[in-house]
Amino acid sequence: MRIGFIGAGKVGFSLGKYLAVNGVEISGYFSRSRSSAEEAAGFTGSAVFDDPGTLAAQSDTIFITVPDGAISSVFDQLRDHSLSGKTICHCSGAMTADEAFGDLSAYGAYGCSIHPLFPVSSRYDSYKELKSAFFCMEGSSAVINDWKELFSGFGNPVRIISGDTKREYHAACAISSNLVCALVAESTELMNKCGFSGEEALAALEPLAMANIKKIFSAGPVDALTGPVERCDISTVKKHLACLPEGSGKEMYRAVSLRLTDTAARKHPDTDYSEMRALLGKK
Repeated sequence: MRIGFIGAGKVGFSLGKYLAVNGVEISGYFSRSRSSAEEAAGFTGSAVFDDPGTLAAQSDTIFITVPDGAISSVFDQLRDHSLSGKTICHCSGAMTADEAFGDLSAYGAYGCSIHPLFPVSSRYDSYKELKSAFFCMEGSSAVINDWKELFSGFGNPVRIISGDTKREYHAACAISSNLVCALVAESTELMNKCGFSGEEALAALEPLAMANIKKIFSAGPVDALTGPVERCDISTVKKHLACLPEGSGKEMYRAVSLRLTDTAARKHPDTDYSEMRALLGKK
């Protein structure tokens, strides 16, 4: 199998290198930026293509690794070329294969979305960590199990999901990853008011946050839960609300803490959290 990439950003670099070191042949790269394609090709020991059609002709699978909003328009550039028997893939966690490519069966081709649950942050280093990433996939039933077997063979845990649940899937990923950044940003701003610099605040909060994260993923969020909401400590939560200015920070605290009462009630089913819920639900 020869795999070509349209798009030579962090995901294209990292996935191409990860596949290459696992023995998959990379045909090469096409990118609007030829220099980026040349870098990616050099990194993966593959070729540079001057147009997507030539890349498609010399590839069995084409990965379109561009920003989500550009995937469909990039695919449009391939419609006039022979795609029979080929697989077209993207790496978006939010889009389904059908949303991106439409009815590929009309071209005799297959569509898949292959999404690593991993923050790809470096073009040259992230591939080393992909070996521990969980991959979620969906797409054409004719080929999706082959992709599952391929990545499972690399040692990756893999789950095939339904395109009907892609929205829920990506929302789950964003909450566990991106939204945490907002919580830490709010914590850092509050620590600034206590005299901590940004760097000092992060250094002070890291052991607290990391210990909790490890507990969450070893024992689950219910058993990991501690703090004033779990204790139903109304007076402390009132103090928190009083020190937060009106706006997104206070709204975020209310919303997350209100959701947390459901987790607390699962941990302590005999505790009455109705007063806590009423406090957090107030505007």
